[in-house]
Amino acid sequence: MKSLVPAVLRDERQFARLFVGQSLSVLGDRVSFVAVPFAVLSVGGSASDIGLVTAAGLLPMLLFTLVGGVWADRFRRHRIMLVSDVVRCAVQGLIAVLLLTGVAEVSHLALLMIVFGTADAFFMPASTGLLPLLVGADRLREANALRGFVQSSGLVLGPAVAGGLIALAGPGGALTVDALTFAVSAAFLARLRPRAATPDAARPAAGGTFLGELRAGWAHVRGNTWVWSGMAAMGVYHVVVLPSVFVLGPVLAAREWGGVASWSVVVAAFGAGAVVGDVCAYRLQVARPMAVAAAALAVASCQAVVIGSGGSLTVIAVLEAVTGVAVSVFFTLWETTLQTHVPEAVLSRVSSYDFLLSSGLMPLGLALAGPVSASLGVRPTLFAMTVVAVPASLSLLCVPAVRRLPARAPAALTAPVEA
Repeated sequence: MKSLVPAVLRDERQFARLFVGQSLSVLGDRVSFVAVPFAVLSVGGSASDIGLVTAAGLLPMLLFTLVGGVWADRFRRHRIMLVSDVVRCAVQGLIAVLLLTGVAEVSHLALLMIVFGTADAFFMPASTGLLPLLVGADRLREANALRGFVQSSGLVLGPAVAGGLIALAGPGGALTVDALTFAVSAAFLARLRPRAATPDAARPAAGGTFLGELRAGWAHVRGNTWVWSGMAAMGVYHVVVLPSVFVLGPVLAAREWGGVASWSVVVAAFGAGAVVGDVCAYRLQVARPMAVAAAALAVASCQAVVIGSGGSLTVIAVLEAVTGVAVSVFFTLWETTLQTHVPEAVLSRVSSYDFLLSSGLMPLGLALAGPVSASLGVRPTLFAMTVVAVPASLSLLCVPAVRRLPARAPAALTAPVEA
């Protein structure tokens, strides 16, 4: 039985604690992703209200992610994550109570999702910066792959669990379960004992200004070509490609594929491919990780043309599974490379720019996808997305700093170093 447990979980007890708590929390997130729209509908909301509540949860990413990055480099990261989990537990619990007592309104849900999204904005940079303090440098790729495995598995299991919970107890009952998963995650975070951060000139000094610390993080992004070029390509992926999945894919499925059941098959196939990709990434050892990541991102960026290809449902599902493999490989290698080559003292600030350019800007693409497709047509828009996104990914391979970046970091990381 012991051999079935990944070595990084056996050898790194602190990471194992984080992994167990976060695994339950991720499943709760997937449940929430399904339950919140049904919660809006259950209180008399419309499709526009669903968009409003969803946007309310995403907007704080634009406003507070950079703040979260500065705080995570200034304070203990696991404590920031703990506070974030407590806040999100309280928010989901309050929403559940409002729904179960029949007093919830759309305005309540929107306001509470703003609070939830703010806590999210502080959690994400702290989470990226915490991992190097829990596992050795040679185990970062394995740890990131396992975290990705949980995320991908949640794509497959979460909707099924959410459907069962909503059928049994309604959206309020499902969100109660999500609140409990945050409580469990907080309990595990409270028991974490990360290694002490190493002294570093890049670490915020006592009394330092917020803007000064933020500029130090940006200086590291700007001073490393592989960092800013990778972030730019990933920003294109989030703004251009993902709207094809979240907006135009369901539209095409409803018009031509037979509706939600067919779309569920495609989503499940992507999730299954992502699980396979995480398993591959766990075992994958490459000398030039960013070069492989760039190639994987180019494959992942083909999702739009796959969805708009006009192929049979089986062909589309299989090809989406292939892109799912590529997505997992890219994100595992990207996260590991950041954690390996960016000094730990500035890591959360650098990752906050990463989240700002990806998750923070994604609502822009979601908002534009509908109007653009209404003007050009759904399929031409999907093809145009691919024409923009695939070359943007492949252009990374033209950057020497990306092609040549080694898997292992220099012995000392104290300042921006060009690969």
